[in-house]
Amino acid sequence: MARGKAEATRGRLLDATKQILVERGVGQLTLDAVAELAGVSKGGLLYHFPSKAALVEGLAERLRDYTRANLERAAEAGTVRTFLETSLPHSAEAEHYWAVFSALRSGIDVSDETRDLVQEVFTVWSDALRADVADPVLADIIRLVGDGLYLGAVLGLEPLDAPALERVFARLDVDLHGAETGR
Repeated sequence: MARGKAEATRGRLLDATKQILVERGVGQLTLDAVAELAGVSKGGLLYHFPSKAALVEGLAERLRDYTRANLERAAEAGTVRTFLETSLPHSAEAEHYWAVFSALRSGIDVSDETRDLVQEVFTVWSDALRADVADPVLADIIRLVGDGLYLGAVLGLEPLDAPALERVFARLDVDLHGAETGR
């Protein structure tokens, strides 16, 4: 029971960190603000996260968890299709990326491990696409299209309409010369 409560507290603290970064900006991210918004004492916050950098690392770990879940889905539904579909994240996940990216670019002294976690999110998809797509250039094109879709979602830009997106996804799921991607 205590472990479940600790995990719930960690979750509230990370949710509060994300909310502050997204709604108020990195300049408003303080340990006091996170503790207050999460409804946790500052001592409770420090027990779980001793610094702003540790909070950002916790957010980066969540990104890794999103990616792992999406890779599991890709094993069943196909790497290309899953990658492209998950490149249009739901708003909560897009906000999560925004929070991490803004923290990384803000000058908060984050650890190398945090930067490595974020890099891992991108590297595992590149590796999966290269393993699943016979043409390595096409694999890179697919990754870049997905990254562009993701960046647009994180920035809150309107994506292509659904029929146009489906045409793009279908085209990229087939080699430029009509050969199926290697699944």
